[in-house]
Amino acid sequence: MNSRSAFLAATTLATAAATAGDWPNFRGPDFNGIATGEKWSAKWPDDGPKVLWKAKAGIGFSSFSVADGRVYTTGNSNDEDTVFCFDATTGKQLWKHSYAEELDPKYYEGGTSATPTIHDGKVYHLSRTGDAFCLDAATGKVVWTENLQEKTGAELPDWGFAGSALVLGDTIVFSLGEFGTAVSKADGSIRWTTGKKPAGYSSPLPLKSGDRQLLLMSSGKAYAAVDAKDGKTVWEFPWTTQYGVNAADPIPSGDTVFISSGYEKGAALIRTDSGSPSAVWQNKAMRNQFNSCVLIDGHLYGPDGNNGRNASLKCLELKTGTVKWEHKGFGPGGLMAADGMLITLSEKGELAIAPASPEKFAPAATAQVLGGRCWSAPVLSHGRLYCRNAAGDVVCLDLSAQ
Repeated sequence: MNSRSAFLAATTLATAAATAGDWPNFRGPDFNGIATGEKWSAKWPDDGPKVLWKAKAGIGFSSFSVADGRVYTTGNSNDEDTVFCFDATTGKQLWKHSYAEELDPKYYEGGTSATPTIHDGKVYHLSRTGDAFCLDAATGKVVWTENLQEKTGAELPDWGFAGSALVLGDTIVFSLGEFGTAVSKADGSIRWTTGKKPAGYSSPLPLKSGDRQLLLMSSGKAYAAVDAKDGKTVWEFPWTTQYGVNAADPIPSGDTVFISSGYEKGAALIRTDSGSPSAVWQNKAMRNQFNSCVLIDGHLYGPDGNNGRNASLKCLELKTGTVKWEHKGFGPGGLMAADGMLITLSEKGELAIAPASPEKFAPAATAQVLGGRCWSAPVLSHGRLYCRNAAGDVVCLDLSAQ
């Protein structure tokens, strides 16, 4: 079994309930930002792809989850956070669940951060102040809710908790506490927690190591692998970033893991097979402030640099960290991939479709689809592309093969 197959096998418990074409959690069913099996097209009229529907979701930076014909995102209005559920085809609001939460615009617009996770007819969500929710995916009815920050005493990160929930069997894992907290899927009761130091802003990522189920996690000062059974640290790689912002999800590949952070920190490829992780290479060529790279055929594609600091879209060779190309003016926008094509949404709302090639960035199609600030990664599911901006303007575009 090759490294990619081993990684995908490790996600079976987390994605068993996902229907083909669904995107039930942040970064998709394979946790890598890559869609498979989509019937879609990068060709559209000169005035851009057809807009199927638009909606308002309030201020925030959640991406989207899509399952069973419904699409989910979050936003803040009038010091309330809301989890929204829309009909994926028509955009009709099917339900919403709101809870008190300050906007907290600290050097940015503020609002929600985490993307809801959908599994077995339930929605799992963590607020910025530590409220964990389990909602019925069809109706929005509260199944259970627990304030995990109060129960664990975990320190609140400067910008609140931001990671999305991970479902593993009968356990839910949240990025809360230094390297995470696990709760019962049935009632939210705590199974283990890893300390009170601030968590990072990335989402828990499943990784199989032999017969052992691990989780890749970030804190404000490190990336680590912990045992999914009890949260005990298996290995830890120090990664101190200005403001403690380790937000991008790590990317495993064989016996290595790629990590990247903004604020001039940079990136590293770390080898983890010895039990004591070490850097294969480390440089400042890729600085993911918020959004993660995608890895395709040995090359990383992602946003390099911070908001307001001439951030660009780059391609790096994974094994060496060598820059292959740079596309300026992208900002700290978001991206995903499908069928060997990059689907990118710049900070200023320009959508581009381009071959994932280390030779150059050569878009096959572009369109201005949103205004304002766009930091949330777009999502392609069942031929429909979902995009949003910080203000909460949501647009669903027709990219179907028809």
